[in-house]
Amino acid sequence: MTLQEAIEARHSVRAYKEQPLTEDVVRLLEEQIALLNRDCNLHIQLIQNEPKAFQGTMAKYGKFRNVCNYIVMAGKKSENLDERVGYYGEHLVLLSQTLGLNTCWVGLSYSKVPGTYVLDDGEKIACYIAIGYGETQGVGHKIKTVRQVSNASDITPSWFKKGVQAALLAPTAVNQQKFSFEYVGMENNRPKIRAKKGFSIIGYTQMDLGIAKYHFEIGAGKDNIIWE
Repeated sequence: MTLQEAIEARHSVRAYKEQPLTEDVVRLLEEQIALLNRDCNLHIQLIQNEPKAFQGTMAKYGKFRNVCNYIVMAGKKSENLDERVGYYGEHLVLLSQTLGLNTCWVGLSYSKVPGTYVLDDGEKIACYIAIGYGETQGVGHKIKTVRQVSNASDITPSWFKKGVQAALLAPTAVNQQKFSFEYVGMENNRPKIRAKKGFSIIGYTQMDLGIAKYHFEIGAGKDNIIWE
């Protein structure tokens, strides 16, 4: 499965089978996590066989069941932490999909269990990502149109529209899709894109934007974008 195929196949899953992650899957995830922590100034941690974080009242309200594996998305406090967590966390989410796993971004419906994670000075937890073998593959949700979230038109490059289409398949908090993409032009043979987050009383729009930007790059087939 390619990352583009993973974007199209992946849906949020809240109920999981009582099945541990395989050694090969754990090894691949841990390798990617180590790279992200080293190169992207994050402190991501894979927690296995730990059910308490998703047994509280909020988890039940969120309809989570049998979540025993999850990824703690943490890093040093900064203005762009949430966006980086979204961008690089979605890399792990789509990688997991290619490995036959299911996932769900979790902003509130979890408990922080002492002793299951480590935070260094100045670090904070941004969110969790539930991960495992889902009881189902999840279901899709209604999404906005390309024109509702971008300036795509007959004169913008075709890859730009493909990028926006991929971004519209990105998971966002309560499916709010509070983001927009504007094709600005080319600069030094590199595409220039203005990406903005919208207002939401729910929050998480900066993290959502990071997730959407990762999807956009995959859909557009561009890894040299100048982001404004």
